[in-house]
Amino acid sequence: MENILVTGVNGQLGHDVVLELESRGIPCKGVDIDDFDLTDKAQTDYFIRTFQPSAVIHCAAYTNVNAAEENEEACFKVNVEGTRNIAEACRYLKCKLIYISSDYVFNGSGDTPFNVDDETGPLNVYGKSKLEGEIAARINPKTFVVRTSWVYGLNGNNFVKTMIKLGRQKTELTVVADQIGSPTYTKDLARLLADMVLTTKYGTYHATNEGFCSWAEFAAQIMKEAGIACRIIPVDSSAYPSPVERPHNSRLSKISLDFASFNRLPKWQNALSRYIVELKEK
Repeated sequence: MENILVTGVNGQLGHDVVLELESRGIPCKGVDIDDFDLTDKAQTDYFIRTFQPSAVIHCAAYTNVNAAEENEEACFKVNVEGTRNIAEACRYLKCKLIYISSDYVFNGSGDTPFNVDDETGPLNVYGKSKLEGEIAARINPKTFVVRTSWVYGLNGNNFVKTMIKLGRQKTELTVVADQIGSPTYTKDLARLLADMVLTTKYGTYHATNEGFCSWAEFAAQIMKEAGIACRIIPVDSSAYPSPVERPHNSRLSKISLDFASFNRLPKWQNALSRYIVELKEK
């Protein structure tokens, strides 16, 4: 009997994972910091062992990339120690674990999609913490590691909402054009995670909406879909000096999904179109 625990329910992905599981009639419970502190091993053990889940979908994370550079200890405490605590509790119960990772585990060089077994080499603190989190998650033998990128959803702030807000205030915006990746709608990713957690096809996967674009191309499509007359001007990353180095190539190969007979996510343009309709309805 399934009984799935979803961490980070107040975030974009955790929120949609719970909705997806509930829509399928799969028993689940969404939790966040108010329920237990995942960085506290005793609290984590007690809560998970009491709940007795068949699986944990671990969406909770420290995701502020800029803040992570100045708060490395806090970032690692959540993304590595917290993940290790959850993985050890899962191993004790012999239950499944899905750990959400990131394109930031790679160094972003080249212009071809990274495969799951390509050499990693994170450029910043956040990326390093997610990679260490992967290692911690694999303490549990029944683990899926799912790397994704450029995530947006209804429940929270994201690039799409920011662009719509700015687009309504200005006639033109400059947006970075030399970072390439795949925008990923949490509703689509949640569907895949719900499919995955019902299997025993443990391993590492890449999961994003299909297709690649730059942030500038993404922004232009957002304006088009939202019906906003704001011109997007593509610029290099150098136009926005940052203390945090970000990968230029965030393309991820989804062939791992094909090998395991999981369905790929829809094209990113299709996902964005559906998302903006939902935003308007909300």
